[in-house]
Amino acid sequence: MKKAVFLDRDGVINYESGNYTCNVNDFIINNGVGEAIKLLKNNGYLVIIISNQGGIAKKLYTHLDLLEMHIKLCEYLMGYNTSIDDFYYCPHHESVSKCLCRKPKSLLFEKAIAVHNIDVSESYMIGDKDRDIIPARDCGIKGFLIKPNTNIYEICKSIIKS
Repeated sequence: MKKAVFLDRDGVINYESGNYTCNVNDFIINNGVGEAIKLLKNNGYLVIIISNQGGIAKKLYTHLDLLEMHIKLCEYLMGYNTSIDDFYYCPHHESVSKCLCRKPKSLLFEKAIAVHNIDVSESYMIGDKDRDIIPARDCGIKGFLIKPNTNIYEICKSIIKS
């Protein structure tokens, strides 16, 4: 089984402005992300993003817009000689439709755990909202709740020391 660090996207990976990040030009990667992900990967962790993207349901942006943002992140991480192992996102929003995958529900975590054969007892979640941490805990994953746009490098250092 593999160990993993799950990351929320908005507010953890990229700048959370309080509004939806709708296009690649507004997708600003937070300080320390490249170094943090490289550290995790170099210490044997899978790195998986789990994110609510309700702006798709609200028609504020498209799946293609989201893909462009994720490509920007992947290209940025290439500069650190590292990468994300997988992306899971919920395109729904409760004001438009109901679903089983939107955090704080745990379906996206459950899928990632099954697909990647993850040992939840050796895994962590870093999120900036309770709804990020609740489903991780429900799956047996330890969570770190941070303030939005915090540099996650120090938290990742503490993860690899544990």
